[in-house]
Amino acid sequence: MKCLKANVLYTGKPGEVLHDVYIVWEDSKIVQISKDKPTGVEEVFEYDYCVVTPALIDAHSHIGMVRAGENPDEEEVNEEMDSILPYLDALTSIYMDDPAFRDSIEYGVLYSCVLPGSGNIIGGRAVVIRNFARDINEAFIKYAGIKVALGYNPRSVTKWKGVRPYTRMGVVGLLRKTLQKAQDAKRLLEKGKKEIEEIDIEVRYLLPVIEGKEVLRVHVHKKDDIMVMLRIADEFNIKFTVEHACDVNELYVFEILRDRNIPIVYGPLDSFPYKTELKHETWRNVKFVIESRHPCVAIMSDHPVVLQRNLILQLRFFLRFGMKFSEAISLVTYNPARILGLDDVLGTVEVGKYASFVVWNKEPTSLDAYPLLVIGEGKVIAEA
Repeated sequence: MKCLKANVLYTGKPGEVLHDVYIVWEDSKIVQISKDKPTGVEEVFEYDYCVVTPALIDAHSHIGMVRAGENPDEEEVNEEMDSILPYLDALTSIYMDDPAFRDSIEYGVLYSCVLPGSGNIIGGRAVVIRNFARDINEAFIKYAGIKVALGYNPRSVTKWKGVRPYTRMGVVGLLRKTLQKAQDAKRLLEKGKKEIEEIDIEVRYLLPVIEGKEVLRVHVHKKDDIMVMLRIADEFNIKFTVEHACDVNELYVFEILRDRNIPIVYGPLDSFPYKTELKHETWRNVKFVIESRHPCVAIMSDHPVVLQRNLILQLRFFLRFGMKFSEAISLVTYNPARILGLDDVLGTVEVGKYASFVVWNKEPTSLDAYPLLVIGEGKVIAEA
């Protein structure tokens, strides 16, 4: 067993802070959190002063697909061969030798949900990975939904191959057409009129969505596109998450998403609004997210749009509008773990979960704060 003395421990649960406790772990799991110094431990990490948070989780990124130090022509975030590609797997376009992983680890971001880009209406499967793994097989944790894109992006790529929409109604029409095919296929399978082998692969990969077993991760910025997605969700009885929502500058939209229990992966907050559908984008919109009291909001880096190593810096806008750090830290720990279906093993520092946490030299909100030690599933993976 090993242990660490934490002067301050932000557990990751909203508002929960512990003082002067020992975190004890064995192999990959936390076995004890106690005020008393444990006996029989083989190694003790102790500093003059330190603040501990859970390992950070980036709920939406393209790290490893768009790689640092490579020509932009090498990036693999979008596949141009068609607009409906649910069978693609983001894991197979990730290279773990992307130098950005090292930078992320050194700043406590140990886990990423990597998604295909938003040039396609349906871009493929999102995957959750360990940033500190040697290869994609070690990195793989689980799949986390299928990427869908509404709005400007999928209609901005008409020069790509396949059937491409020119309007927002074209985007929605192709999405609805594909979901209808999946719904029809489900009914035919249930009636015994079709065998699974007779179903097109594009449709086959959407059957878990129609059955409510898998979510759509929907790239969407503007409120009207969010309202369209709500209509589609009602029509096909499917689950989805709102990804981005940066243009939304009215409280009631976030309240609707709250009341319908639709998770939000918000951001990125430090990027340039380079297109018309972001004309209302501003960090000031954060106040509407806070005022809505939505219980399941995570923030994203959208790496490389915002460098993933700077994920925690985006919390400053939530602090600016009155949120305490003990609450804000859940936006990059507890809440993304819940959204990604990992809250049984990640997101908080507590007994039974992975020993994955960050030891800071001072309050992480300080400009000169940095990790003294980063523990990933029980192992030291970075040290100042």
